[in-house]
Amino acid sequence: MSTTKFYVTTPIYYVNDKPHIGHAYTTILADVLARYHRLLGHPTFFLTGTDEHGLKVQQAAEKAGITPQEQADNTVVRFRDLWEKLEITNDHFIRTTDDYHKKVVQDILQDLFDRDEIYKAEYDGWYDVTSETFVTEKDLPEGQKPEDLPNVTRIKETNYFFRMSKYQDWLIQHINDNPEFIQPDFRRNETLGFLRQPLNDLCISRPKNRLNWGIDLPFDRDFVCYVWFDALINYISGIGYQQDDKTFRKWWPADYHLIGKDILTTHTVYWPTMLKAADIPLPRTVFAHGWWLSGKTKMSKSLGNVVNPMDMIDRYGVDPFRYFLIAEMSLGQDASFTEEAFVRRYNSDLANDLGNLLSRLTNMITRYCDAKIPNVSKNVLKDDAEKELWDAVQTAVEKMEASVERMRLDLGIADVLNAIRGINRYLEMKQPWTQAREEDKAPLHTTLYCAAEALRVMAALLYPVMPGKMTALREALGLSAGEPDTERLRKWGLIKAGAAANKPAALFPRIEDAIETESKTMTDENAEKKTSDKPTAAPAEKKPEGVALISFEDFMMMDLRTGKILEAGKIEGADKLLRLQVMIGSEKRQVVAGIAQHYDADQLIGKTVVVVANLKPATIRGVESHGMLLAASKGESLRLVTIDGEISSGAKVK
Repeated sequence: MSTTKFYVTTPIYYVNDKPHIGHAYTTILADVLARYHRLLGHPTFFLTGTDEHGLKVQQAAEKAGITPQEQADNTVVRFRDLWEKLEITNDHFIRTTDDYHKKVVQDILQDLFDRDEIYKAEYDGWYDVTSETFVTEKDLPEGQKPEDLPNVTRIKETNYFFRMSKYQDWLIQHINDNPEFIQPDFRRNETLGFLRQPLNDLCISRPKNRLNWGIDLPFDRDFVCYVWFDALINYISGIGYQQDDKTFRKWWPADYHLIGKDILTTHTVYWPTMLKAADIPLPRTVFAHGWWLSGKTKMSKSLGNVVNPMDMIDRYGVDPFRYFLIAEMSLGQDASFTEEAFVRRYNSDLANDLGNLLSRLTNMITRYCDAKIPNVSKNVLKDDAEKELWDAVQTAVEKMEASVERMRLDLGIADVLNAIRGINRYLEMKQPWTQAREEDKAPLHTTLYCAAEALRVMAALLYPVMPGKMTALREALGLSAGEPDTERLRKWGLIKAGAAANKPAALFPRIEDAIETESKTMTDENAEKKTSDKPTAAPAEKKPEGVALISFEDFMMMDLRTGKILEAGKIEGADKLLRLQVMIGSEKRQVVAGIAQHYDADQLIGKTVVVVANLKPATIRGVESHGMLLAASKGESLRLVTIDGEISSGAKVK
């Protein structure tokens, strides 16, 4: 991670698309990273924008009876409005129709043409009308032919080509020498796999008789530049390339190009070879995140299962939506978006843990301290309980910083939630409601102040994810509404004694949904009354119906260990089984698990699970299995038992 600057980009989004959860996720992720780096004191630049040339814009404009520029102007507002609603803090919003961008593209094209990096030739081959791309045999799924695909037609025309093939060996060497260039690691392997086949030159033009809405080639006005050579250059034109050399040198190379995995090749093959030819340094990292699935199915307009970010925001608010996306996806892997999962995480993390903590704390400050932050001794941290609390807070700060650097924001957030639960445990241990009855109020004041200070830091760590709600939380503790900074994360005692605390409306009102209240037909009070009416069995006789009791000694014979899934794949001829390679401490084991109908293989990689480690080996469908995973099931639903937070593999589960 750079300590001097941080430059992050999103892809530029095609202006004729309707924003969906994929667009929202990448942009929120970039925003959260940018906010964290600002919090840590790093000068930061965050670029996003729209791709506005191409056939679909031209066709939409013709249908509407307007110019392509007017069509782009009318539709770009979809993204600008959503980014504003999502509280995105981009430093610049680039449009490929901006004059300065078009000039940079033309200058680069002319330079490459003058140096014979671009040449004119006739193309005779297959063309995909839907994606507006030329198709070769190696681009297709195994066993398919171009003529078998819809909207693929044979085409013969003259175009201009970039000599991409000459950089194949150099690119392979660069990827091998710079493992951080493509992340996660398995995406790097995908690109290297693609480069095992001969690399073709890249067609960079379209004749104007087929497409006229694009940037003119400066050396042949009968052609326009094709989308990728135009669009990718935004990453440098947007920070001053050939316009403001000082600004460009300040920010380039990019620290992270954030992309979806579907545009991996364009960013890890086309883009680096273009930069190499133009003698421009390469970005530090291209990071490809996974897709959001609807359940286990990829979202698509044809299936009608695309999540509309505006709908979720209107229903539940901006900050909870941002929180779910960042906390739920392990970067690089696919993740499932269901409203059921959203509500459960919201109620668990936000309503129950964080919201209830703020509510109970401000209630007690209001009741016991006249709604003023109490005064405490400067030496309160010398006591064991308070020192342990503050040490746990600082550990959460360190872990979040490490998680940002490792691009594992989900783990960082899990660590913050663990620390928040620790504040709740501190209050349970100190029992301020009991301390309030004592004549000496110093212990009460210490408890409430220390809990408030710890919560202040947690609010700062969650501010990049939920800026609106964390500002409200800070104000409830008598703090200013300004952005927190890295210095404040490390300092103790920044909440001023005597500051006015306030009891806000519920920060995260619990969502009472059928998902959460299934089968709950009685209030807790009535349920307790009904239970008390029944005869009570002696403790030794209690057991779930139909379950055989075992002794404690028998249970202790089970060796439960944490294991990290390194590889996962299907077993031929076994629809329900997956073959897993699991690292348990220093030992790599093969485990066969009947979870294929509940998890995709690539969804499992990186998960820390619980393994029965001393189970006798068994051969299942001809595959030897050395262990068993723990899972919970209800009806047709099954979920693996995973670890809350980060812990090394091989740890004993107690």
